[in-house]
Amino acid sequence: MTDVTFESLSVTHEAGVARIELQRPDSMNALSLATGAELRDAVVQAGEDPAVRALLITGAGRGFSSGADLKDPNPRLTPEGKLDLGRALREVFNPTILALREMPKLAVAAVNGPAVGVGCSIALACDFVVASRSAYFLMAFVNIGLVFDGGASVLLPGRIGMTRATEFAMLGDRVPAEQAAEWGMVNQVVDDGELDPVATALAERLATGAPMAQAAMKRMLNRRDYAGLAEALELEADLQARQAEAPEFLEGVSAFLQKRPPDFTRL
Repeated sequence: MTDVTFESLSVTHEAGVARIELQRPDSMNALSLATGAELRDAVVQAGEDPAVRALLITGAGRGFSSGADLKDPNPRLTPEGKLDLGRALREVFNPTILALREMPKLAVAAVNGPAVGVGCSIALACDFVVASRSAYFLMAFVNIGLVFDGGASVLLPGRIGMTRATEFAMLGDRVPAEQAAEWGMVNQVVDDGELDPVATALAERLATGAPMAQAAMKRMLNRRDYAGLAEALELEADLQARQAEAPEFLEGVSAFLQKRPPDFTRL
C-alpha cells in the first residue's frame, strides 16, 4: 500500500488500517467542498482497497470537524447565484455517508474535539465512535435555519432513539462526550491523551477479525436501522436546498458571521 497525502487530509496505512486525518486545524477541520470531496474519495478508495481491513477517521488539532465550511470560497451555486446545498450534498457528502455504511469493512471515528453538523454525521456513520473526554457533538442546523443532513435523520434515531434525536436536533445544544456515551451515541470515552492509542488499537483489532462475518453482520445491522438511508439522504438534500432559499437561512448565517443570536421571530 502507498500512503497518499491529499491537500487537506492525509491517508496512511499500517497493520491493515487506513487512517484518514482531516488536516485543517485552523478551521477545526471545517469541511469545504474540496475537503469533503477528498474525504469522499479517501473513504471510497479505502473501501475498495483489498489490503485495507479497517478504517479510522480523525481530525488534526483540537477538533474532529466543525461541519460544513460556511466560508467556503468555492461553493456550489444555482444558476441564480444562490447556494446549491442540495447539489453539494448529493455530489460530496451523501456519497461519503453511503460509502461508510455500505463498505464491508468496519470504520472507527476517533472524535478528538467538536463534531458538528455533517462532521457529527460522519462520525455517527462509522461503526464505532471513540471520543476524547473534551469532545462534544452538536447539530447546530436549527440555529442557522437549516435542517440536519449527512444522514442524521436516520443515523441519530438509529443510535439514540427518537426522543433524544428530536431533542438533539431541535434544541441545537452541545452534547458532551460523556452524555453522548450515556445516550448511546458513543461507544467509549477516554482521556484526551489516550484517544489515539485506544482508537488505533480498536481499529487494528477489527482489522484482524473475520472479514466475511464482519461484513455480513454489518449488512444485518444496516437492514435493521438504516434500510432507508439512501432515501433519507435524498430527502435531506431536497429539504436542505429549499431551506437555503428561505429567509431563515439568510438570518441564521448573518447572525453566525456577526457573532450574534439569530432572531427568527421577526421574519
